[in-house]
Amino acid sequence: MRKWGPLVAVCLGTFMLLLDVTIVIVALPDMAGSLHASLSDLQWVIDIYALALAALLLGAGAASDVTGRRRLYAAGTALFALASLACGLSTSPAMLIAMRGIQGVGAAAMFATTLSLLAAAYQGRDRGIALGVWGAVSGAAAAIGPVLGGVLTQSLDWRWIFFVNLPVSAAAIWLTLRSVTESRKQGDSRVDWAGTAAFAVFAGALTFAVVRADTVGWTSARTGAALAVAVLGLLAFVVIESRAAHPLLDLALLRRPSFAVVMLGALAFNATAFGVLPYTSIWLQTLLGLSPVRAGLAVLPLAVASFVVAAVGGRLLHGRSPRLVIGGGLVFIAAGALAQGTLDADSGWSGLAVGLVLAGVGVGLVSPALAGAALASVPPRNAGMASGAVNTFRQLGFALGVAVFGTVATSRMEHSLPGGPVAPHTAAHILAGGGASALRPRIADRALHSAFAAGLDGAALVAGALALLAGVAVLVFLRPAPAGKPPVREHERLATARR
Repeated sequence: MRKWGPLVAVCLGTFMLLLDVTIVIVALPDMAGSLHASLSDLQWVIDIYALALAALLLGAGAASDVTGRRRLYAAGTALFALASLACGLSTSPAMLIAMRGIQGVGAAAMFATTLSLLAAAYQGRDRGIALGVWGAVSGAAAAIGPVLGGVLTQSLDWRWIFFVNLPVSAAAIWLTLRSVTESRKQGDSRVDWAGTAAFAVFAGALTFAVVRADTVGWTSARTGAALAVAVLGLLAFVVIESRAAHPLLDLALLRRPSFAVVMLGALAFNATAFGVLPYTSIWLQTLLGLSPVRAGLAVLPLAVASFVVAAVGGRLLHGRSPRLVIGGGLVFIAAGALAQGTLDADSGWSGLAVGLVLAGVGVGLVSPALAGAALASVPPRNAGMASGAVNTFRQLGFALGVAVFGTVATSRMEHSLPGGPVAPHTAAHILAGGGASALRPRIADRALHSAFAAGLDGAALVAGALALLAGVAVLVFLRPAPAGKPPVREHERLATARR
């Protein structure tokens, strides 16, 4: 056990932090009822975690080089556990959102150190085994999140999706302190806190603007102010990174077409593959009457298809051009989203199956290939930076996807709902936030089914169009690695780069 203790410790933490990206999806209706949460509250419960993870990931990686990977991983896990406890004890939407944000801070500290810890603990064949197990755990965590969330919500209570993190965190910390050796980056290392803060302001303000725009209007002063803050945050980030001795992201890399298009693909991938799922879960439970467990199982085809394709495709597609794998995968995701955009008032959960399978095929192709494509598009000295950037853009894409597709869905619902005792604008937000039961005495049930289906269709069609555009961009602009360059084992190179 001593030999594989570091692997178990790292995998426990990785499983938890990635599980918490998706485990809340099927619990949203129960959260809304228990805490009297609005649609924007539910969006922030999902988004604030992904935003904190995206905004702090690069900075946390640099901090671990200075403070020590083992120390930061253990501290991040402890913070994650305390925040999970507070999430489970939350008595208001504001408290839950704030604690989810702190969870994301802990998760960033954990995620930024995982590969470096494994690289320091294992060599040769053992390192390959450890990184392979870590990759499998990473893929499984997000996939089973909705199912596990449904089981815990239905069997116990939605709060247990957070309480379950406590014993796992305790085990991870104990194993880390007992079996993991401390490691740091040799040489001069500094943390670009100014760049981290500027990026956080940009990402947070942009997401806030999109989430609130549907409520207060795109032309309102509040939306304009939030967008202005986002632009200023982005400009500050560019200025800081161009002058920093140890930047979070070398902006010169973005002038490389291959690297830039991989970042675009990562952003679009998480947004279009997963950004509509929270609203799909609300539809399944509040309109179709499925239990949390059945709602989780209804979206399982995506997880199963992605797991099978990733496992089989890893062998069959080894050595294939990342341009074709990633571009083709995004096209599959586009086809899946478009297939899901055909619901009507009479549709049931089975109407999603084909689209979820197609999207799952795309996820299974894209997810394993992104890191390798990013690494192949930069010099070896920038490998750690490239891998951190991919994960940052993926999480930012998820956060923005949830916000954008929520706005699209509620707008379509508003235009589909009839006028009556409840104004369509108000009714659309109540409906999208899981409040169908409150509307049924005043709006015909079939009208609610029709409006929610229209909202999901609109969001899915926009997601499909964005995935298709990103796929075409990858197919056109992503260039193969230089001829004669040896094949890259991406996890090996990524882990070694952060030592």
